[in-house]
Amino acid sequence: MRSLAIDIGASSGRHILGWMENGIIVTKEVYRFKNGVKAQDGHLVWDIESLVEEVKRGIDIALEESDIDTLSVDTWGVDYVLMKGTKELLPVYAYRDFRTLPLIDEVHSKVPFHELYSRTGCQFQNFNTIYQLYEDLRRGRLDGVTDFLMIPEYLMYRLTGNKLKEFTNATTTGLVNHESLEFDLEITERLGLPKLLFPRLRRPGEPVGCYKGIQVVLCATHDTGSAVEGIPMEAEQLYLSSGTWSLLGVRTPFPLTDEQSRLANYSNEGGVGYNRYQKNIMGMWLVNELQREICPDEDIRDIVSKAEESVFDSVIDADDQSLLSPKSMKDAFDALLDSKPPDVYGYFRCAFRSLAFSYAGAVREIERNTGRTYSKLYIVGGGAKNAFLNRLTEEISDKKVVAIPIEATALGNLGIQLRNVN
Repeated sequence: MRSLAIDIGASSGRHILGWMENGIIVTKEVYRFKNGVKAQDGHLVWDIESLVEEVKRGIDIALEESDIDTLSVDTWGVDYVLMKGTKELLPVYAYRDFRTLPLIDEVHSKVPFHELYSRTGCQFQNFNTIYQLYEDLRRGRLDGVTDFLMIPEYLMYRLTGNKLKEFTNATTTGLVNHESLEFDLEITERLGLPKLLFPRLRRPGEPVGCYKGIQVVLCATHDTGSAVEGIPMEAEQLYLSSGTWSLLGVRTPFPLTDEQSRLANYSNEGGVGYNRYQKNIMGMWLVNELQREICPDEDIRDIVSKAEESVFDSVIDADDQSLLSPKSMKDAFDALLDSKPPDVYGYFRCAFRSLAFSYAGAVREIERNTGRTYSKLYIVGGGAKNAFLNRLTEEISDKKVVAIPIEATALGNLGIQLRNVN
């Protein structure tokens, strides 16, 4: 049996074939493409039709390589496509757009955030789906809408014609009750969101339909959900999925929605039979944007090497909101620093050190909030290849860093397919 994982992040997507050999998943990347937000009419949006085309193109290339029995799609969370029957309502807004900011207080006047957190366990982020949907409602964009499909749900709909809502991605919306593990219809009613948008949630492993003779199934469609499934680690240790965003957390048997967790802004998101207690940290976005702006033609390995040699040791708050989508990442750093670096590589050293301090702070919070001490931090994703950042993280967090430079998200996606389909 051969399966295909289509793993799409905010900056790139990849199609990875997988099959079992001697009890181990063997993988082969067959296609990779670029992704990114686009500016349109003063907003940041996704080119959703381009994503559909890339998904289909990669499947065709994979079929030239091998027969495929199953496939599944995972992406980032939060964002979605509105549907009126079979017609998309464009544009598809990106989470880095700031359209929700004027309405957050209004949402919290209807359902105070402490109540939202106690019901959903979802951390506050101004781009959470709950705020995006409310902004759609206030602008009349939900009139006549029959569905909102998270990005991977929409892509699988375009392959099969079937609309299913998947559990792990739904837990990024801020609208899933942590006890019922279904959409919290009291929250949606108090916000005035149409009830028909919130059907029963489906679980990873369930079938969606067929495309070109391939069975399409649900994986953990939130990429971090699949990534945690794909990490070969001791279950009781810390994990860090390091990409555009850094997701640092630990598996817990049930959500932690106490006041201490709320104040530390920890999220409880769906896993495959467990809860993911984790925190979003700005991640390699800082580095990628600095590189794009100040040394786009230089190899990232050379940049890291020169950053390691730099003596600039100032740090900033890696999660400052000014860093979410600045016109100039360098200017955003300058505004947060007391003094400027002596050269461009000081900015990168600052970014790496700031991330390491943020990781260490998150580790201390997790230990305090769970009442447990952890000895290891498993790092996967693109950031796992950065030996300098890994060393900084180990030194500052005082945890043994186990860096595993694998496509953990694709492995988790594939593992769910291979376990659940005969």
